[in-house]
Amino acid sequence: QVQLVESGGGLVQAGGSLRLSCAASGRPFSTLAMGWFRQAPGKEREFVASISWSGGSTFYADAVKGRFTISRDNAKNTVFLQMTTLKPEDTSVYYCAAVLYGTSRNVKANEYDYWGQGTQVTVSS
Repeated sequence: QVQLVESGGGLVQAGGSLRLSCAASGRPFSTLAMGWFRQAPGKEREFVASISWSGGSTFYADAVKGRFTISRDNAKNTVFLQMTTLKPEDTSVYYCAAVLYGTSRNVKANEYDYWGQGTQVTVSS
């Protein structure tokens, strides 16, 4: 089993920045490709970004490309999502997810094996 714990959410004004963190435990971190998803009220969960086990490959949803950056520190078993130039439409619960032996091309929620509890990000206009 893999446990994922997100942190770093909060309230920010439009144009601001936030950095989300997700700490993993339970399996060697290098066996896991990682992703971030988000879900707004009344909407389906949507892909945000993903990163390969080494960190050498990343992939982004068009809505966040150029504004968000996913990275990982395998020594600390942690994946990050740096969010800049935030917009009100980025308001969602953000979830960290892990897929065993996956790649950065895992972009569908049902491809992921483990999920965190989510952290709320609210962007005010």
